[in-house]
Amino acid sequence: MNYFTEALAWLVDPANYTGPNAIGIRVLQHLGFTLVTLVLASLIAIPLGFVIGHTGRGRGLAVGTSGAFRAIPTLGLLTLVALTVGIGLTAPYVALTVLAIPPILAGAYAGFEAIDRATIDSARAVGMSESQIVRKVELPLGLPLLIGGLRSATLQIVATATLAAYLADFGLGRYLFAGLKTRDYAEMLGGSILVILLALALEGFFTLLQKLVVPRGVAAGRPTNIRSGSTQSAR
Repeated sequence: MNYFTEALAWLVDPANYTGPNAIGIRVLQHLGFTLVTLVLASLIAIPLGFVIGHTGRGRGLAVGTSGAFRAIPTLGLLTLVALTVGIGLTAPYVALTVLAIPPILAGAYAGFEAIDRATIDSARAVGMSESQIVRKVELPLGLPLLIGGLRSATLQIVATATLAAYLADFGLGRYLFAGLKTRDYAEMLGGSILVILLALALEGFFTLLQKLVVPRGVAAGRPTNIRSGSTQSAR
């Protein structure tokens, strides 16, 4: 029995594109859940990361806390929150927001820390205030690494957002849990393929965005390959 062939047949079956359980609706639910979770995590992690990166204070605590958050089992945290707040989407939002904070926080402060201190000193020397340095120097130069953190967080959320269906009839994870319950392995594999395709699409989007946010001056100043012979002076 070829489960992959059956999964492809399930994906192209017109019956799966109509009704409340339609693939299009599930994809939009999964994407919307990912976006909201990413925004919630960003509201916490980005300002904190900028403060740490700009001042250099609290980095050790941030690294330790991020590592602790990464070590928390998502399903265990999801179950714990669900026992507190009940069945629904609140528990998945809380659990996956906690999961998304570490990579965004790391991208935010690493982007600032990667900037040459001479650049910051030059900005102060010309009379820029601390807020101007953050907005006009550190933020543009650190944005590519921040986008990298958002990219990593997004992929983690997309992959683990399937657990939202553990507590609610929501998202692409519903195909996995429903298929497991009825032993419909074609539905389970089809749902998994949809999650993979969504993750790949978002990966491509953030990869392109990460390249676009590089300041023109930085991109123009990158060294190019020059043949060594052309740098030798004539004798």
